[in-house]
Amino acid sequence: MTQPAATQTRIPFLDLAAMHDEVADALDAVWRDVVGSSAFIGGEHVERFEREWAAHLGRRHAVGVANGTDALELALRALGISAGAEVVLPANTFIATAEAIVAVGAKPIFVDVRPDTLLADAAGVEAALTSRTEAIIAVHLFGQPVDMDALMSVARRHGLPVVEDAAQAHGARWGERRAGAFGDVACFSFYPGKNLGAMGDGGAVVTDDAALAERVRSLGNHGRAAGSGQVHHIVGRNSRLDELQAAVLSAKLPRLDAWVDGRRAAAARYREVLASSPVEAVAEAPGAESSHHLFVVRAGNRDDLRSALAAQGIATGIHYQIPCHLQPAYSVYGHERLPVAEQAAAEIVSLPMFPHLVDEQVDRVGAALADLATAPEVLHAR
Repeated sequence: MTQPAATQTRIPFLDLAAMHDEVADALDAVWRDVVGSSAFIGGEHVERFEREWAAHLGRRHAVGVANGTDALELALRALGISAGAEVVLPANTFIATAEAIVAVGAKPIFVDVRPDTLLADAAGVEAALTSRTEAIIAVHLFGQPVDMDALMSVARRHGLPVVEDAAQAHGARWGERRAGAFGDVACFSFYPGKNLGAMGDGGAVVTDDAALAERVRSLGNHGRAAGSGQVHHIVGRNSRLDELQAAVLSAKLPRLDAWVDGRRAAAARYREVLASSPVEAVAEAPGAESSHHLFVVRAGNRDDLRSALAAQGIATGIHYQIPCHLQPAYSVYGHERLPVAEQAAAEIVSLPMFPHLVDEQVDRVGAALADLATAPEVLHAR
């Protein structure tokens, strides 16, 4: 029987301290440099990170913005999505994806997802398209990329732009290309808990279209014309990646691939130890190489399961408990049943996942779940 939490070290859901320890000297240097320069908004660190992030993804342009939600909204505005237009997205995503659509005056059209990967597929997206559709948002959830070959084929056939919501997909790949390298535009969040996280909020929009990149930059900088601090040629807003966060991201970026490898190793171990467990790991699609921002399983009696794991000192999360189409704020957009997303939302549990998660910790999670399997009142197979 697994030992009680009081006799064991707790297993956190996420351990940022171990990641920061690896780059502590670089972060100290970043602080001294930025504070010494007194250049906090814009500057050489922002420009450097934008170049580095674009190169990392194999894209021509990256524009730093204040956060991932702004990245989505500014991308949609730059694409010229009109008021009242429809934008298709999966129902099981963080609310920010839908929020950005509504912020530009468009209507979110929620679609159901595959039961194995919990990602939207091209067929489901295509079935939701109408004459009012002006864009598709592909959400790379949990770190796993959508089948972008199939989705881009649908989008091109219908003459629609694709926005990649890659907020959870730093380091993921579909085939030979990184998530964020496919769509007309792609959006990233650098919230501290992301695979590449700042020490505060941050985001970026990436694209190969120079004019689109410049429009995003202008929209996020009060509508200023390029090269001018005084001429505001469009109505914009304030959404800029600050110098300190850009410098932190540059300090961490060289470690990103190694950190993602650590997550993949932990995920592989999870799949081994959970093979005979009544919990079911969300599948990884052929062709996808997940960056495992989250490791998500499905189980019955979820709340009891989480409480039992917490008693063993094991932290968990839920991503996400209510699908977007059932959120009260979005009831005006309809309540068509999306059975896969709705069932999954009642069953999903995110287990501890971070680059420095060791085999012994994964094994402890597996042993705790094995113990619960003998207590049907706590855990039952789906």
